Amino acid sequence: MPRILIAGCGYVGLATARLLHTAGWNVLGCTHSADSAAALAVEPFPVRQADLSSLDSVRTLEDWRGCEAIVHCASSGRGGADAYRAVYLGGARNLLEALTPQHLLFTSSTSVYAQNDGSWVTEESPAAPDRETGQVLRETEELVLASGGCSARLAGIYGPGRSVLLKKFLTGEATIEGDGLRWINQAHRDDIATALALLVERRATGTFNVADDTPLTQRDIYTWLAAHFARDLPPTGLIDTNRKRGVTSKRVSNARLRALGWSPRYPSFRDAVASDPGLLAPLVSSASDT
Repeated sequence: MPRILIAGCGYVGLATARLLHTAGWNVLGCTHSADSAAALAVEPFPVRQADLSSLDSVRTLEDWRGCEAIVHCASSGRGGADAYRAVYLGGARNLLEALTPQHLLFTSSTSVYAQNDGSWVTEESPAAPDRETGQVLRETEELVLASGGCSARLAGIYGPGRSVLLKKFLTGEATIEGDGLRWINQAHRDDIATALALLVERRATGTFNVADDTPLTQRDIYTWLAAHFARDLPPTGLIDTNRKRGVTSKRVSNARLRALGWSPRYPSFRDAVASDPGLLAPLVSSASDT
């Protein structure tokens, strides 16, 4: 039975771990804190604590040295560039040195594309982020690719109980920034998990965009939500330029991933809002409490 370490059993990592366990992989989950590991004791696979930014801590997983695959999908804990460098770049170095996996997959971000002209971007497009956080992601990608691994550039993550756009709309906090024509790329958590599982199973190398089929402008999203929920369109406001990974406007192509055999269950954000009760229920409840 092939062994895989999920280095970061958070929102995406846990869904991926469950999927691979069901598919017959021998899964070991890893979390940053002992409390998080204890909370996941109910899972059908073991979960252990290790700090990816510490080589000594990663070496406590040395019984998994030489495992078939590692998915490096840890979170920076909302930290800035220093946290990115420690968790992402340092974590990748430590995993490679301490555990020498046969295959390493790193979950990066489509924010590495700094394009702001609404153009379509593919894995061949320039990826030259102007923010230090994005630059650290690119450094990590290059390290992983040099090892013969794979970089999965994830679009904006949403899913059960989690959608910044939907929550802001339902709580009345949403604003249409500027003309609202900035393009937004997203992917449902469950579709991301199937993509990562496929990339692992295929031992894929190189870079893959993980995004749904339907980039939407911010105005498109809020106009549709307003019609769907029979609510007013959010007011117009200023563009938020303080995003940690910068402000971009591009349309991300998933053609390379689709060519590998992947197909999203939710081709667009609208499909998920209309058909995924797990996405909607907690957010509707939260909005009714405000």
